[in-house]
Amino acid sequence: MPQINDPALIAELTALYMTYEKALVENDIVTLDALFWDSPEALRFGATENLYGMDAIRAFRQGRPTKNLARDISHLKVVTFDADTAIVTLEFQRVTDGTPRLGRQSQVWQKLPEGWKIVSAHVSLLPE
Repeated sequence: MPQINDPALIAELTALYMTYEKALVENDIVTLDALFWDSPEALRFGATENLYGMDAIRAFRQGRPTKNLARDISHLKVVTFDADTAIVTLEFQRVTDGTPRLGRQSQVWQKLPEGWKIVSAHVSLLPE
């Protein structure tokens, strides 16, 4: 039976997530792309967009605004299910047009031959 919440895997995935977070707020597209599964099966549901496949995810990132990306994260939770599957969830707050907004994010990470990759992601904002 697989070990759920292996401490070593939680530490590894937490570090990978923090790499993602830093790349996100710095708009480091190369790192963001490297952390996602480069596949037409990759999925990212954003606050205003549904992106199917890495090509769509890449195009979105290249066209999105690059200012005021900073956010505060809370309730970061990493759950591992076996040596190859994990889910990362968190809440965040960011200021958009002078208004604080609360949001949620979830990512499914899978260990593939090329390493850990985000295979599915979801970002949503709570109603104002």
